[in-house]
Amino acid sequence: MSLIYIVEDDPSIQEIEKMALKNSNYMVKVFDRASDFYEKINETVPDLVLLDIMLPDEDGYKIVRKLRNNSKTRRVPVIMITAMAREMDMLKGLDDGADDYIKKPFSVLELLSRVRALLRRSKEDVPEQQLLVGEIMMDNERHIVISGDRNVVLTLKEYELLRYMMLNEGIVLSRESLMRNVWGSDFEGESRTVDMHIKTLRQKLGHYGKQIRTIRGVGYTLSSGCSGEK
Repeated sequence: MSLIYIVEDDPSIQEIEKMALKNSNYMVKVFDRASDFYEKINETVPDLVLLDIMLPDEDGYKIVRKLRNNSKTRRVPVIMITAMAREMDMLKGLDDGADDYIKKPFSVLELLSRVRALLRRSKEDVPEQQLLVGEIMMDNERHIVISGDRNVVLTLKEYELLRYMMLNEGIVLSRESLMRNVWGSDFEGESRTVDMHIKTLRQKLGHYGKQIRTIRGVGYTLSSGCSGEK
């Protein structure tokens, strides 16, 4: 039985999430402050966290960054749940390390669907220790990327995006496929999210960013060559 932590200061939202999850046979613990959440997660690491952005003592962006910088909690799936509906708010949460993003108000069915999908993906996600495509190398054990002869610092989502493309070397991946498999959900009309991450990923990889090719009208592919856009 999976253990889920809810970090939410609105009692009505707390109750909706708690009852929906308990009725679906999940174990649930609820926190309305970041400090209480930190204290508990140091004792027991959950299988998933539902995280509000606006909390009384610390915002959700800072919380998810702390989780990703801690080796003990780095791989804990996080779904951000918030009333902040601007695209840049969503992108910031994803860039900081959240795995998914649900806007308030939401349906219970949507919440449970996202939770099931993310738990399933996290349990199946056993990384290969080292990946190599052309001049790009990824070491999952040390969580580093080397492009040519230099280390590259990536955000968590950039890292996951690159890893998924390396695992599917030579395969043309649609934007929808990348959204579904890297972000764990379908954001209709949000293909710009993928395009923005591809752009920054190419820039950070330098010369070998050309190994990521644009397939016009379809999506992207990663191969060992540097032939550029098709």
